[in-house]
Amino acid sequence: MAHATHQDTIPRLKRIEGQVRGIIRMVEEERYCMDILVQLQAIKAALGKVESEMLKQHASHCVEDAIRSGDAAEQRQKFTELVDLMGKFRG
Repeated sequence: MAHATHQDTIPRLKRIEGQVRGIIRMVEEERYCMDILVQLQAIKAALGKVESEMLKQHASHCVEDAIRSGDAAEQRQKFTELVDLMGKFRG
């Protein structure tokens, strides 16, 4: 489900996209490995923040709406989605 708050994520993702392009240039220019690795870590941290914010949005909108609805099937679905997602994080 899309939310107005998803729009807040776009500038962050565009910034990350620019960072990725920068790393591509660094690799093409055969820059020092450690410099590239530092930039890769920055991208991972930025993606982690986007992921965390998206999870908060999901909990405060989708999950909260399901709880408020009183619809047991919808509540179960949202809970299952979260459990499945957490399982993917573990690998």
